[in-house]
Amino acid sequence: MTALVSLPMYNLPEMRAANGRFWEALRGLLIEAGLQNVPEKLSFERGPVPQRLEAELLFSQTCGYPLETVFKGQAIRLGAPLYDVPGCTMSQQGPTHRAFFLVRADSPVQTLADLKGTVFLLNSPVSNSGMNLPRRALAGIVGSNRFFSRVVETGGHPASLDCLIQGSGDVASIDCVTYAFWKHHRPEAAAQVRILAQTPVSPAIPFVTSATTPPATVDLLRRALRAVASEPRYARVRTDLKIAGIADVPDAAYAGLLDYEREAAALGYPMLV
Repeated sequence: MTALVSLPMYNLPEMRAANGRFWEALRGLLIEAGLQNVPEKLSFERGPVPQRLEAELLFSQTCGYPLETVFKGQAIRLGAPLYDVPGCTMSQQGPTHRAFFLVRADSPVQTLADLKGTVFLLNSPVSNSGMNLPRRALAGIVGSNRFFSRVVETGGHPASLDCLIQGSGDVASIDCVTYAFWKHHRPEAAAQVRILAQTPVSPAIPFVTSATTPPATVDLLRRALRAVASEPRYARVRTDLKIAGIADVPDAAYAGLLDYEREAAALGYPMLV
């Protein structure tokens, strides 16, 4: 069985070289430690939310909410990166991030309540930053009523941003790290949108391996990640991907994402509609 490696969460085409260097650094350490049959290249075709997490998955990064729902029991977390971008912090439980509600720069909307009746652009119905976090942020406003006129599924955060600029929708909830990379690589496009509000905080998106990965390999992956996160020779690798560090986040922090789900339901807003 051929091992699979991918970095699908922050994977703009402009970032392929930087993601490739990250994997090259990690791969070199794994080979030095004696791991065999380590894939040479990342898979750039794999989407951020596949139907399942593959048994042959050696290394990837996966959104925390589906890890607690549709991917439950399919992966082992290896550590979470702290990104040096607005919206990310280091909490007592480890690295965090959040999402931003984005609207077009010329939108008349000034508050979340003003979004009533607009079209929401959704990257995935199982996304934490695109669905779970904004659902919780809106629940106290919406009550038990339908809020948006339509929810349009786009397939990904970059696609949601494109649709927002094109006028196919009025608002999207975008992971703050995605937004930072998009703003860095596509400043002209980013000038056409603005941040309206932010969502509650969430544990950062973790690096993962398949639940079937042998414990010894899991240990090698964790040690290699910590080396890439701390050793001076990998400074450029970290800088290119805005990684300030990698740390463990307790299981309870990710399980807390289901608290947001329950709280939204208790407020009468179980679905983002």
